[in-house]
Amino acid sequence: MTGSLAKTQPIEPPVGGSDDVAVLFADIAGSTRLYETLGDVQAKIMIDGALTAMRAITERCQGRVVKTIGDELMCVFASAERGFLAATDMQNSVNNLPVVKNAKRMIRIGFHAGPVVEENGDVFGDTVNTAARMAGLAKGMQIMTTRRTVDALPPTLRGSTRAIAEVAVKGKADDLTVFEVLWQDSDDLTMTTTSNAQSAGESTAELVLRHAGREIVLGAGKASAMMGRDPGSDLVISDPKASRNHAGIEKRRDKFFISDQSTNGTYITFAGEPEIVLHLEEVTLRGSGHIRFGHSKADPSGDSVEFSVENRTRATAPGE
Repeated sequence: MTGSLAKTQPIEPPVGGSDDVAVLFADIAGSTRLYETLGDVQAKIMIDGALTAMRAITERCQGRVVKTIGDELMCVFASAERGFLAATDMQNSVNNLPVVKNAKRMIRIGFHAGPVVEENGDVFGDTVNTAARMAGLAKGMQIMTTRRTVDALPPTLRGSTRAIAEVAVKGKADDLTVFEVLWQDSDDLTMTTTSNAQSAGESTAELVLRHAGREIVLGAGKASAMMGRDPGSDLVISDPKASRNHAGIEKRRDKFFISDQSTNGTYITFAGEPEIVLHLEEVTLRGSGHIRFGHSKADPSGDSVEFSVENRTRATAPGE
């Protein structure tokens, strides 16, 4: 008993910081589908490549990989800030890995800051359980965390988060406020806002959707749209493979995210790039291309939506 207790101790807190550390879980979203699509050898190579990139980022952010469980990493960092930066770096790194045979690697991340207990190199406690719950709530290409963690971040990083839901957690009297980290706005993580420098004009992004002779513009006046077979959808899709509420598009800051909510998946082709497939995942729309509902572009009979992201600048009057 004495020997066991001697190995149990809190992880050293950051110098001059709080007693909290950040526990982070990151795993490959849709890994089963990768094996089915690519075969065991190619899928393992792709997954191992993503895990290697995430391990390198953990080390660069002065963290430690506690363990690897299948295609999931559990890491610990000395502060919420380091956990945040590691999570965003992981997403950017994996997002930039090459697409292989139309298969894109995506990861989901959850992290939470709080006290932990270390024993024989592993970590335990409520902080670990909460971090795992955040990872479970995330979809592919998402980072989820908690209000406590966001409150521990510097103001410059706190601005790249948004509260999205209150969730009940077993064993806790109060609900947790879940925050999403907007990692695609990576410029905000390395520089201060440039709004004061844009004296000549203000740049705004608009997403133009075209389908069956109809055009919808998302931007300042309209921030979201739903596509599907439901007659109440913003764009009604007649394709029999489409779900009633097949996919939604939402503007967050100056970026547009499409989220698959369907049974058969959402197929997206960016101009000049291989087609990718979303299954209950989301991706940022950029440039131009086509969205298809439950079928590939190889099936010309199916319905599709054309999209284009346009950055427009409007002049601003002095003092506006």
